[in-house]
Order: sequence, then structure tokens, then C-alpha cells
Amino acid sequence: MTNSEIAKRRGISLDAVKYHVANALLKLGLSKRAELRRWSGVRRDSNLFAQESTMIDVKIGTIGQIARSVKDIAAAAHWYGEVLGLDHLYTFGNLAFFDCGGVRLFLSEGEKESSDSILYFRVEDIGAAQAALESRGVVFTNAAHMIHRHEDGTEEWMAFFADNEDRPLGIMSQVKA
Repeated sequence: MTNSEIAKRRGISLDAVKYHVANALLKLGLSKRAELRRWSGVRRDSNLFAQESTMIDVKIGTIGQIARSVKDIAAAAHWYGEVLGLDHLYTFGNLAFFDCGGVRLFLSEGEKESSDSILYFRVEDIGAAQAALESRGVVFTNAAHMIHRHEDGTEEWMAFFADNEDRPLGIMSQVKA
């Protein structure tokens, strides 16, 4: 869309659109607006951008994470940590993460509990895995995106899709610095 079309659709000024487009280009490390159309969703300053894609035969790995909604994150964190004795990895706002023998349990506080847990499968190369799955007919709800950067620089990347019964699934990859 042109700047004028964006401004009209969003109900903002043309100058605001120019500012935000320029800011997006700067943050993404792109030099021209036309590059946004071809952008893979991977910032040039990320570890994933620097990683060479080496996977030829993409395989889904082990389950890396299971997500579960909870009504009260403090109560759930206490129960999973103190009662079940799971190792607490970290808490961020109303999100808590625990280690279940190498599988990460992701608890998120929400208005209501979801009946579907989300299974996250580990893959070596998230870009190659997404492309391979798409070639098999899998429709992703978004491009692979970085969801967290650890203190040591390791990046967590995820992409989401649904199974044959429209239940949520994800692929995840850690990219070291």
C-alpha cells in the first residue's frame, strides 16, 4: 500500500506513516521500502540470519515445550514448582516456565482456561522446517519470529500452525550466538 492508503486506512497523518515506515526499516536493517515485501521475518542482526541453512531432509524433533493456560499464575507456579517439584526456569510477568525432564512447561495466566494445550516441536533450522512443512501443505499462521533473547545471546524462534483438527501446534528452535 502507498503511504496515503495506509494513512487513510489507519486514520493517521501521512507524516506518521512516513515516520513509522522509516522506523520499521531501521529496526529491521532494511534500506528500502520495497525490501519489506521480500522480508523473511528474520532481522539481519539476529543469530538466525547469520546461521547457514544446512537441513536438506527436515525432521520434526522432540517436544520442546507444552503451553497451558492457568487462572492464577502465582498459585500455578507454586503448585508446579513446590508441589510437583519441577525445576523453575524463569518467570516473566504472568508467564512461568518449568523444566519437565528437558521439555519446557509454559504456563500463562489468562481470563479463561483453554482446553487445548499447545505442543511445540523442536527443529534444527526453523526457516527450513517451515518451508518444508509448507511444501507438504501445512498452513502457518505467521512467519517464524524471535520470541525471546536469553542473557547469553541465544535466541528462541517459533512459528505456529494447526493440526488436521484445527488444534494449535508450533515449531521452535534455539539459535546460539
